[in-house]
Amino acid sequence: MRLLLAEDEKSLSRAVKTILEKNNYTVDAVYDGQEALYYLENGDYDGVILDVMMPKLDGISVLKKMREKKNMTPVIMLTAKAEIDDRVLGLDSGANDYLTKPFASKELLARIRAMTRSSITQTDSKLAVGNITLDSATYELASPTGSFRLANKEFQMMEMLMRSPKTLISTERFMERIWGYDSDAEINVVWVYISYLRKKLSAIGANIQIKATRNAGYSLEETK
Repeated sequence: MRLLLAEDEKSLSRAVKTILEKNNYTVDAVYDGQEALYYLENGDYDGVILDVMMPKLDGISVLKKMREKKNMTPVIMLTAKAEIDDRVLGLDSGANDYLTKPFASKELLARIRAMTRSSITQTDSKLAVGNITLDSATYELASPTGSFRLANKEFQMMEMLMRSPKTLISTERFMERIWGYDSDAEINVVWVYISYLRKKLSAIGANIQIKATRNAGYSLEETK
């Protein structure tokens, strides 16, 4: 799951980013409102953590511009202000939740889970394609004959493939969605993770396969 963190206090941003990554989130961190808007316009996120007081463009303005452009990605607002009027303004502008600094990391994680759950239309935590299921609560990839608990990035790749079976997903799309803009990872890391997933699908007797289309990307197809 990929998040955008917009917080101008760099020490706090680094601490929050570390906490989120330890909890299996992919995080892009930015430090002002204009940069946040750029990332939102050019990236695809499951949620946004947006500080109110930022240079160049404040968080409320970023939020309003998001919603004007029909970007309905869920947003948690962060602020040092505790006044009711500020919270009301953020919520009225389209925020999904509000968290006042300082905050406990457990509370932030709980708010993110609640926020992202509400944005998912699928009522069941399990995705199913062919004889394979993927449980978003446990990261378990399973068939009637076996199962594996996937590592974070394996899970994210498999989730992307299972949410859009038969749809081509480019290597660049995987890189952007899972590793993020700021990653130093080489693009061939996608092939490495595809290889891991193929081996696990084969080991549990899957009747689906990850098909590679030259110069186009990967798709999930049922075997004949």
